[in-house]
Amino acid sequence: MTAIETRTTDRGPRTARYDVERIRKDFPILHRTVRGGKPLVYLDNAATTQKPQAMIDRIVRYYSEENSNVHRGVHYLSEVATAAYEEARGTVKRFINARSEKEIVFTRGTTESINLVASSWGRQNVQAGDEVLISAIEHHSNIVPWQLLCDEKGAKLRVVPVNDAGELLLDEFAKLLMKRTKIVAFGHASNALGTINPIRKMIAMAHANGSIVLIDGAQGVPHLIVDVRELDCDFYAFSAHKVYGPTGAGVLYGKEALFDAMPPYQGGGDMILSVSFEKTTYNALPYKFEAGTPNIAGVIGMASALDYVSSVGLPNIAAHEQDLLTYATARLQEIEGLRIFGTAAEKASVISFTLEGVHPHDIGTILDQEGIAVRTGHHCAQPLMMRFNVPATGRASFGLYNTREEADALVAGLHKVVEVFR
Repeated sequence: MTAIETRTTDRGPRTARYDVERIRKDFPILHRTVRGGKPLVYLDNAATTQKPQAMIDRIVRYYSEENSNVHRGVHYLSEVATAAYEEARGTVKRFINARSEKEIVFTRGTTESINLVASSWGRQNVQAGDEVLISAIEHHSNIVPWQLLCDEKGAKLRVVPVNDAGELLLDEFAKLLMKRTKIVAFGHASNALGTINPIRKMIAMAHANGSIVLIDGAQGVPHLIVDVRELDCDFYAFSAHKVYGPTGAGVLYGKEALFDAMPPYQGGGDMILSVSFEKTTYNALPYKFEAGTPNIAGVIGMASALDYVSSVGLPNIAAHEQDLLTYATARLQEIEGLRIFGTAAEKASVISFTLEGVHPHDIGTILDQEGIAVRTGHHCAQPLMMRFNVPATGRASFGLYNTREEADALVAGLHKVVEVFR
């Protein structure tokens, strides 16, 4: 499965040689053409990543050979499906270095994971006059659930500002940590700017204040080694489809003691031990938070995708993506009138930009005619767009299979945009 020569270290496989062409062969969609025969240049990885054949095959095998509902069944297929589903929980546990599989709850994705914490932990612990602290660079999924909670409870939502480079102002963060700050929620990395936040320092500062911490890891897990025990975060959420897995599956990591004390998020099958009209008793962790038939195929596919990423090695992926980020940034800066938003010292492989005199949607449309897929719009980060006084940006986001040649294609496409509009 791996496409590189590796040597083992304590941080996973590393190599001096990254064979991106071999990796690309593992992703069937990358070999198709679009828009009248143009080779696909896929640079929309922050929205969703493409899928390796190994993951696709694993889902097909589940539906072809193992399909059954999980848990409680005594027949053969149910036993096989349950084993695969629970093995996936072990895969996730190892991938983020959780202490126990009880700390791994399967959800539909990062959005549901954050809503689970806001609804269950938040309703139980946040009262009128308390405060929830987020940042100015959050995705809407890490803004709206906290607004709903604050509106319901009479709490206050506080926001950490950012500088012109898109970096959080840690001195302001420290000032905003108050006695009544119950929870701090912020992204590992920004989907709109690529900024990688200093989360270890921020977690330590929040804990020193007596606040708990949730990390939106949707843009962290695909690019960075995540060790939840080392980070000491209280909750960490991510989505399978951002890390080469299927849509509709995700993870909420939570410390066992916190999960134990939280009420269920939803009621239904599998989250119960017994039900009567007088009283219901709830299942053990993590099943207390997994009501109803889960996305069994999605969870199994997610585990396969994480195994694929591990086989390539996150240190190798990170080095490759940083090379692409550096190269593409330099090439884009050659284009007159192009402005890059998000120039933090620590960045994931995301470049958000505008082109003078051209609306981002027009940029995206012309690039699409050249076979180049980028994202245009506010990237579910409207408050951040307001901070930079732009309605939208174009965004190129790179993954483990992208190449310098594709960065060159992006630059060539943008020159065509300039020709059309100037």
